[in-house]
Amino acid sequence: MARIHLEQALNHLNSFIGELIGTFVLTFFGCSAVATSVLFPAHVGLLQVAAVWGIGVTLAIYATRHLSCAHLNPAISLAMVIGGRMKAGKLPVYWTAQLIGAFLAGLVILGVFSMSIANFETTHHIIRGTTDSVKTAMMFGEYFPNPSFPAALSDVSLVRGFFVEAVGTFLLASIIFLLTEDCNVGRPSSDIAPIFVGLTVMVIICILAPLTQAGLNPARDFGPRLVAYFAGWREIAIPGPRGGFFTVYIMGPLVGGSVSAILFSIVLRPLIGIKKNIGTC
Repeated sequence: MARIHLEQALNHLNSFIGELIGTFVLTFFGCSAVATSVLFPAHVGLLQVAAVWGIGVTLAIYATRHLSCAHLNPAISLAMVIGGRMKAGKLPVYWTAQLIGAFLAGLVILGVFSMSIANFETTHHIIRGTTDSVKTAMMFGEYFPNPSFPAALSDVSLVRGFFVEAVGTFLLASIIFLLTEDCNVGRPSSDIAPIFVGLTVMVIICILAPLTQAGLNPARDFGPRLVAYFAGWREIAIPGPRGGFFTVYIMGPLVGGSVSAILFSIVLRPLIGIKKNIGTC
């Protein structure tokens, strides 16, 4: 009995470390790409920032999947529980590690770019914590509509923002299910599946980021957002100038991932199994 408890504890520890490191990596790479685009600007167009996010996700999965299942996203972890891929008892371990990893990434980003942020604020006459400071706060958490685009072109209500984030996460979770389903004979090798997950993230960001910045990940949003709150952005960080961050960037992805898991379990997995048994096109 003691051995079983020890093995379980070690398994949870490995999962915790893997999810913390992986979420740190993807959050640091992705948010840093946003930061350099805002502050310098170092990137030309949305595609470059989206590509960094996609590469960051890919590297994070490769770096940590020997330790955990490399969900690196609370919405994906919840989807895996609903879809029967993970026991519900591990969910607190995964969620806690993901949030801490993203929070630590936010701290490091603040340390790396603190002087550049201060200079940007001075140059553009931005007082941290005021409405204008959303232009720098967006390096940490997401906002709707995306502050990089004219509001008249991408006006997004709370309901629309929730829907956008839910749809984006639904698509991401669905692709992950399909790429990792044993019955799906057309899936790529597990050796290269993380590349396709990263490409999926990149494509979704290219499509949805002009509207909501395409968070798709409650930990990636909330961890750095907490850092911004305590670093002086205060109400601009939480709850945001228009409020609703919890509904759009926490509940949206959780709902989208959950719907994907239910649909996959009830519809897609049985269909894939039938197709595999028939063996014809």
